[in-house]
Amino acid sequence: MKMLKRTGLFILTNILVITTLGFVINLAFHFLGINPQDSGYSLLLIFCALWGFGGAFISLLMSRWIAKTFHGVKVIDPQTMDSNERHLLNMVYQIARRAGMETMPEVGYYESSDVNAFATGPSESRSLVAVSTGLMSAMNDAEVEGVLAHEIAHIVNGDMVTMTLIQGVVNAFAMFFAHILTMIVMNALRRNDDDNRGGFGDFMLRHMIYNVASIALTLLGSILVNYFSRQREFRADAGGAHYSSREKMTAALQKLQRVHELPHSRRMQEEEERDGKDSLAALKISSKPSGIGRLFMTHPPLEERIAALQNRAY
Repeated sequence: MKMLKRTGLFILTNILVITTLGFVINLAFHFLGINPQDSGYSLLLIFCALWGFGGAFISLLMSRWIAKTFHGVKVIDPQTMDSNERHLLNMVYQIARRAGMETMPEVGYYESSDVNAFATGPSESRSLVAVSTGLMSAMNDAEVEGVLAHEIAHIVNGDMVTMTLIQGVVNAFAMFFAHILTMIVMNALRRNDDDNRGGFGDFMLRHMIYNVASIALTLLGSILVNYFSRQREFRADAGGAHYSSREKMTAALQKLQRVHELPHSRRMQEEEERDGKDSLAALKISSKPSGIGRLFMTHPPLEERIAALQNRAY
């Protein structure tokens, strides 16, 4: 359910971005008296590229601020005297140095029972690694190190920039072809009604058609974006194994598997009892969606990631 929620929010965000940008372009064309079909498709493609990449890169540049604001991330002062904060800070710094980072990332944590962590930022020198309090309480040091190494690998691999470029391409082409489809439909509607060209009603009809087309194309484009997202997770796992160890990276994924695949009530009981019993087989929820559902996954199933590490298939 959480994976579906994250995927849904990811797709919805991109739909909102592309429809908003499309509205601005349509409004600009309308008031400037520009007809993209008469002006040539090259002008339209330039507009769509500017807005598609512009929106994606603005989101990237704001990513640290967004994480701190919406996740409530508390950035740790490098001079902190708190033992827990100092321990987390040192773990991240040690891994970052192993990965060859010259500028240490910001390190923070946020209050959440979810066992999670993420890395964000527009570059190595302006990156952020954040972990949830749930992760810190659920994992031992070796498992936490594996997670942190995975996040550092995302930064070193330049995954945020790569995904931004891919998202920019998808946004630009979705906007471009949505406008083309809109022109085709509008021309078909006007075939016997040439006198109704122009006016605000015409603009609203065009924008409504554009919205339907852009949503459909954005959904299709998200399949490509999510494919690259899944591939980068395998690469980050490999990087995590290199910067910590294959055993620690595998242990981290196995702990995530136990935590996320058990019902909440049983998970809480398991963490409280700490009895080491393996109830996963009886209570396991399949993380192998089939068919269309798999196309929209941003992360591969944990068992596939674990198998790739154990078989060195990366």
